[in-house]
Amino acid sequence: MLLDVQLDARPDLVAERARELVGAGIAGLFTFEGPHDVFLPLATAASVVETDLMTNVAIAMPRSPMHLANAAWDLQLMSQGRFRLGLGSQIKPHIEKRYGATWSPPAARMREIVLAVKAILGSWQDGTRLDFRGEHTKHTLMPPTFVPGPNPYGAPPVLLGALGPLMTRTAAEVADGLLVMPFNSLRHFRERTMVAVGEGLELGGRESMAIYPQAITAMGRTPDEQAAADLGVRGLLAFYGSTPAYRPVLDVEGWGDLQPELNALSKTGDVAAMMALVSDEMISTIAVRGTPEECAAELQRRFGDVAERVCCYFPGYDAPLAAIRDLAAALAD
Repeated sequence: MLLDVQLDARPDLVAERARELVGAGIAGLFTFEGPHDVFLPLATAASVVETDLMTNVAIAMPRSPMHLANAAWDLQLMSQGRFRLGLGSQIKPHIEKRYGATWSPPAARMREIVLAVKAILGSWQDGTRLDFRGEHTKHTLMPPTFVPGPNPYGAPPVLLGALGPLMTRTAAEVADGLLVMPFNSLRHFRERTMVAVGEGLELGGRESMAIYPQAITAMGRTPDEQAAADLGVRGLLAFYGSTPAYRPVLDVEGWGDLQPELNALSKTGDVAAMMALVSDEMISTIAVRGTPEECAAELQRRFGDVAERVCCYFPGYDAPLAAIRDLAAALAD
């Protein structure tokens, strides 16, 4: 199994961090829609290292499919065919109040965005007439002046991030791959995610698709390292657990009643009380915890039969570079 890790350095430090991680033996780098732009760090990385690159995820609803296609096309060129465009939705308050964009039912909207981006990329690659007409977006004009293709490395794959059954079915129906959201458990992944994947593949008339699991990773070799990792992961699980969209994962494990309690505490800003509700069992069940070798074994147990690579990130703590190197080596062994 190959290891992808988050490229989370400050933009002016991205080049140095990308070199460090690739030198540690990781197979790919990904960015997510956080405090910095999701595409620019990958452009920097593409100029200094040879490795797979991916957005995981770029929030799609506030962006035009044309903008997404342009960014993906250029990163595919810059990385010499090693780029994957990972798209995701967001909850209504963020779309309307943070991005200032228009909200609509996300699964239907994301289905249309994925198909629109693929139609644009296909028109550039194959020279076919662009004629995409959807409910939310229309793309029917493509003068030669604005055609960048064909791309010598082929059109980049378009992936879709999902957690719930409706979005997961949508991804399996129309996307080139599924990005499994990291707030997950083995039971939820097997009993909910993979069932929905099968339903989506049937809808799309396909037999298989690429699956890219993500894992929140609490990794340490010493007691101090493990304590720091547990603390960072505990905070993230408390944040995710407070969100109604993630309750199904807690429900599967019998912890569903925690969600409204965490949500109420989040509105008062009592982070310490939220973290106190996240047990060690929750960390081990939803996240992946232990030494690099123990984390690798657990990742293989959860995903080894359905995925060729896994995306790990280390929230709220600095995973030592040597530990990342050992994790990559253990996964590849």
